[in-house]
Formats: sequence, structure tokens, C-alpha cells
Amino acid sequence: MPIFTDLVDWTIAILEPYGSAGLFLLAFIESSFFPVPPDMLLIGLALLAPADAILYGVIATVGSVLGGIFGYWIGFKVGEPVLERFVKKEHIENVHDYFNRYEAWAVGIAGLTPIPYKVFTIAAGIFYLNPGRFIIASLIGRGLRFMTEGVVLYLYGEQIVDFLKLYFGWITILVTIIAILIVVAYYRLRGDWGIK
Repeated sequence: MPIFTDLVDWTIAILEPYGSAGLFLLAFIESSFFPVPPDMLLIGLALLAPADAILYGVIATVGSVLGGIFGYWIGFKVGEPVLERFVKKEHIENVHDYFNRYEAWAVGIAGLTPIPYKVFTIAAGIFYLNPGRFIIASLIGRGLRFMTEGVVLYLYGEQIVDFLKLYFGWITILVTIIAILIVVAYYRLRGDWGIK
């Protein structure tokens, strides 16, 4: 999509000169309302200063989790009243029950994938997910994603970029499938699927 590609290029051009602060800002706003993920900026900054790649992973993780908390607040304060205009209250309560049962897994898995994370952060607020579990799931999901990128870029630098460009989508799909299988195995062992 040329429009999205232009937006990504524009975002990186604006924020890259600000280095760590630009990365933090992009990670923050992407988790709550902005469509451009911080991965490309993280990669660009890490290639300019490979010794700081792990630090960039930490910055992206912290910015994303804090932005996710802001997204949660947006959902909590604004999302439910808007949703109630289109969906019956009892349906919202039913979705809330299911979301509350599996929320940490949904948020954690979404943090690893190319699925827009803001959808899950705002939904977590709408369905008043337990804030502590939300933050922990966000730290795990976003931390795994951005810290893995930081460590890999620190270890392999530019030679890994072509590999990531070719296979990043497949890698995230594989990680998502593995995470879903772990969740399924967990609930199967517990014998608790939340189905009444």
C-alpha cells in the first residue's frame, strides 16, 4: 500500500533524528492510536549504532507498554460509551467475561505479532481487563518482540536485515502459532475452556 509506505517513510524521516526519544515516542503512540509500528525505526537506529541495539529494544518495550497503558485508558474512558451505542449492554458483558478469562494471552500474543497492538490495548480498557495482568502481558509480548530484535541486531547487525525483510512475516506467524498452541495446551491441561 503506497499510502502506508509513504506514512512509514515520513514517520521515520521525522523521528530518526531524535534517536532514542523518537523511538520512545513512536513506540508509545503506536500502542495507543498511531498506525506505524516502531520496528523499522528500531532497526534503523540499531544499524547506525549496533552497540546500542539492546538499549533500543528496551526503549521500544518501555515506550510501547506505557503507550499501551494510555490505549487502555482510552478504551476505558471513551470506548465503552461509544460501543454501547452500537451493541447491547448484555453482549458487551458477555464479551467482557470471555475477554477477562483469556485477556492476558490475547494481549501477550498480540504484542508479538504484526496485528495492530492498539486494537488490543483499547479493547482491554473497554472490557476493563485487570490492569496488572494487562501490564504484565504487555511487558512479555512487547518485550519479547523488541528485545529479540535488539539482541539479534546487536549480534548480527546489517547481515540479519535482509533475512528479517524476507522472513519477518513468517517468523511472527510461526511465533503466534506456537503461542496459541501453548495457550491451548495450558487450558486443555486445566480442563477450563470457559465454555458454559
